[in-house]
Amino acid sequence: MHPNYLKAQLEAGQVPVGHMIWEFGTRGIASLVTQAELDFVLLDMEHGAFTSAQIADQIAWFQATHVTPIVRVPQAEYHFIARTLDAGAMGIMMPNVRTPDMAISVVKAAKYAPLGCRGLGLGGSVTRYEMGDPRQQMNALNDSTVIICQIESAEGLNHLDDIASVAGVDILWVGQSDLSQSLGIPGQFDHPDFQAALQRVIACCRQHGLEAGIQPSNLAQCRQWLDIGFNVISFSVDTAVYAEALANARQAVDSLAAAAALT
Repeated sequence: MHPNYLKAQLEAGQVPVGHMIWEFGTRGIASLVTQAELDFVLLDMEHGAFTSAQIADQIAWFQATHVTPIVRVPQAEYHFIARTLDAGAMGIMMPNVRTPDMAISVVKAAKYAPLGCRGLGLGGSVTRYEMGDPRQQMNALNDSTVIICQIESAEGLNHLDDIASVAGVDILWVGQSDLSQSLGIPGQFDHPDFQAALQRVIACCRQHGLEAGIQPSNLAQCRQWLDIGFNVISFSVDTAVYAEALANARQAVDSLAAAAALT
C-alpha cells in the first residue's frame, strides 16, 4: 500500500505542511504542489464546487506523487466518506464536528470491520488497482486512513474531550473562521476568548495523544499557532496564494515602470 506521508512525517517527529485546494483542480496542480515539496493537500468539497468525479481525478493525479490527498467532505454522510476513500483519498476531514456521536459515525464510515462498517470495494483506485489478500488490505487501509475532526463551534468545544476520546480520530483541527463566528467574535483571532479556545484544543490533543491542526493564512499566524502547539499545518488556500502573489507582482511591475519612466 502507498504510504501516508502526513502520518509518516508525524511519526518522524516532523510538522507536516500542506495546502488547501478549493478552486484550482487542474491537471497540473499535483505537480505544482509536489514541486513545492508539500506533504499533503486538503481537497475541499465543503466550500469548493468539486464533484465526486473531479475529486477522483485529482486524487488520481496525486497518486503519481508522494503528496497525501485528504478530502474535506461536505457532510457526515456514509456515501460522501466511503466513496471518497474508495476513490483513493488517504484521509477524511469532517467539518464542524459537534458531538462524539458525529465523530463515531465518521470513523465507522471510514474504517473497515472490525473498526467500522465501510463496504468492500477493493481492487480499484483505493488499492491502486492491485489485488491482494482482503484482510491484509483492509488492515493496511485502516491503519493509513487519517480522520480529521474540525472543531468549529462552541458546541464542539463543549464536547471536546468526548470527541477526542473516539477511537479512530487522529487530528483535531480548528476551523478558525467558523469557530470565531460561533463564539460571537468573527475573524477576531487575537481575542482572548478565541485564544483560550485554541489553548483548550491543544491541551485536549496532548491529553488524548492526538495531533492538532490548523490553517494559517500568513506567516505571522503560522508562527503564533506553531508556538502554542499546533503541529499539522495547512498553509492557506489556492485562491489566496494566487491573489497575493499576483497583487505583489503587479505592484512590483508598477514600480519598475515608474522607475523606467524617469530614465
